[in-house]
Amino acid sequence: MDLGIPQVHFLCSGIKLDYIDLKTIQHYKDCQPLVNGLGYLLVDLKIVPSKTTVKISVVIASKDPSKDIGIEDCSKVHHSLLPRLEALLGTDDTYMEVTSPGMERNIKNAAEFEVFTGRDVRVWDKTVSDWVGGTIVKADASSVTLEDLETKEQKTVAFENIAKAKFIHL
Repeated sequence: MDLGIPQVHFLCSGIKLDYIDLKTIQHYKDCQPLVNGLGYLLVDLKIVPSKTTVKISVVIASKDPSKDIGIEDCSKVHHSLLPRLEALLGTDDTYMEVTSPGMERNIKNAAEFEVFTGRDVRVWDKTVSDWVGGTIVKADASSVTLEDLETKEQKTVAFENIAKAKFIHL
């Protein structure tokens, strides 16, 4: 079967990046002010109960787009956030992992664009069937505005037209 350009475009056209308000994630609103007060942004919070323990996954980012997250940062958030989550969940039988977004992060939720304002990303824009890159200038519940790294021109891309997105690392 020949997978030429039109067919590849067709295969990608059904994919879109959904916007899920971070405030709707379980306990996000309870944890975000604490993480923010420590000097970080809460990117993602997953709480998965199992038979023997509750597994918690936390992703944090620096408020400053030019700074990376290190082990000390993750440890600081872990020590402050774990007691809060254990109190909220009513259990101390927990396993919690705190990580950075990573250099090659695929953006999984369109709401992350607002969190990552000031960072360089590239998005697969279905309207042009190509990657569009730039610095996130602003984002809302329906689109993201990127500033081209070279020309400084701005382009707004609706989330419904984004098949995937990831960080740019030079």
